[in-house]
Amino acid sequence: MSQQQLGRGPLRPRQHRTDPPLPDDDPSAPSPPARFVGWLGGLGAAAAGYGVFQFLFSVLPASLDGSAARYVISGVSGLATFVAAWLAAALLRARAAAAAGADPTAATVGPAAMAPGAPGPLPKVFASAYGTLVDQVSVVADPERGRLTGWPHSLGEDTPSRPTPVGTAYGLHIMLDLGVPDGGLSTGDLVDTLWRLQLPDGGWSARSQGSEARPEVTALVLGALARAGTSADRLAAEVDRCTGAFTRQLDRAGLESTHVVTTVLRGLLRAAPRCEILPALRETLADGAISDPRRDHLRCWGYRLQPPYGRPSPLHTAQAVVALDRAARVLGEDTDARAARARTAREDGVRWLLSCPDAPHDTCPDLENLHEEVRRPRTDDPSRHEVLNVRHFTASWLVRALLSPGALEIARADGLEDEWRVRLDGAVAAVWAGQTDGVWSWGRGDSTELRRPMWMTYQGLSALRAHAVWMYQPDG
Repeated sequence: MSQQQLGRGPLRPRQHRTDPPLPDDDPSAPSPPARFVGWLGGLGAAAAGYGVFQFLFSVLPASLDGSAARYVISGVSGLATFVAAWLAAALLRARAAAAAGADPTAATVGPAAMAPGAPGPLPKVFASAYGTLVDQVSVVADPERGRLTGWPHSLGEDTPSRPTPVGTAYGLHIMLDLGVPDGGLSTGDLVDTLWRLQLPDGGWSARSQGSEARPEVTALVLGALARAGTSADRLAAEVDRCTGAFTRQLDRAGLESTHVVTTVLRGLLRAAPRCEILPALRETLADGAISDPRRDHLRCWGYRLQPPYGRPSPLHTAQAVVALDRAARVLGEDTDARAARARTAREDGVRWLLSCPDAPHDTCPDLENLHEEVRRPRTDDPSRHEVLNVRHFTASWLVRALLSPGALEIARADGLEDEWRVRLDGAVAAVWAGQTDGVWSWGRGDSTELRRPMWMTYQGLSALRAHAVWMYQPDG
């Protein structure tokens, strides 16, 4: 989605917001010649015409056929001078207006600019998404768990839909983002449902993972509950269960997965920001970065944090940048050498994302959606594996990574603001292009795949909302 489609201001101002205004840096202010000709085009045009009339009348020779001839010649010349001065000023004003409209630092033409006072397209997208989620919320009376209110993994499932922890957690995140504008849905009901969907031994799992709690799903749910206002005391026991099971001995596959570690790290930073495991998870993530010789040996991430790492992945690099940036804000980066290594890895990850060699950046390979599998041995039968299919909305993750507070700082320090702007615009355009009435669809042709997953709609709405907040520039 271009700047024109967004109907927004520039991505980079001429000066930092903290700098004093520069009186000579206003692109809409006319230059001294323009001000002179503008004055000439007003009162000055009449004065110029009258001056020419007076001058010619006084210097024309008396040999002309009477004073009437001198009046005619002087009058016509004065009138011609008036018209020429007025037209010159009008032309200059028109050129100045056209230049202001084309100036990248001026407000761009978009729906809002074409219809002053009218809303842009984003409020309509948010309203449509909210309406769809309210219309498709599933309310089930479970004989054991009680009343369940939420969503399955995907909107519009053919079979009778039953709320799941993953679908309901993402739905709760969406409602919190949108602000729940009316009483059509209660976030309290969603919170109660997530607690009722808790497994008998504690924790939560995805629908395909059976009855054993998994740390990435548990951390996702805990993060949603914490964001909705659940007290730290109530979350504490589940945080302990989650971290206690997330060890190399009990979940080696999870600790070697970039997706799993970043998901757990983000969730626990919300639910338990003083949890003792967080520095260790940050170190695990930072140590899993790899060097990419195709991009100046910058460090990035693959789908694994241990050999074999897999190929450098824009998706997993963006996930790592988001998680490490959030950890930096919660835990700090100046505590010790390990924190400093995490900062260096995060900064390299941002530079790696900015070094994409392909174009255009709204359809480049860095934005391709991915599908991966997380395979774990089953505890009841280690010879068999549990397989979790994970699909990734890559463009939304790049938006979140490039909008992280540290990303623009790195771009500015390295002189890469133009690259940052172009890649952010491309990623936002790709996110926008994937939605229909505020709901995103997984764009694969396989009819067996879930078509409108809740997580994808949450990530799309979240990315657009973050971008709109970042770009907001009040008038005056």
